Amino acid sequence: MAVTKSDNSLIMFVNGAGVAVAYGMLGISLWLSTEVPLSTKGFWGMAVLMLTLALVNFVKYRFDDKMSEDRIQRIEDAKNEKLLSDYIGDDKA
Repeated sequence: MAVTKSDNSLIMFVNGAGVAVAYGMLGISLWLSTEVPLSTKGFWGMAVLMLTLALVNFVKYRFDDKMSEDRIQRIEDAKNEKLLSDYIGDDKA
């Protein structure tokens, strides 16, 4: 079985590192801001985590929708190919 190497793992790693750096910088900025109350910092942190969850779900559902469209297109192509092969096969008989 041949294994094809794609750039998806590298892209996912770079994006994951970017998210980790962004969270780290947000955490540092919240930690170092002394004039902001702790409750406000907590709400900001929850908002960022909920936004991240919403974005992950958004991307997942977009990907699932694209995969569904691709699957339907492949079924349609196979059906058309079968109809063409049946039509061509009937002429030879």
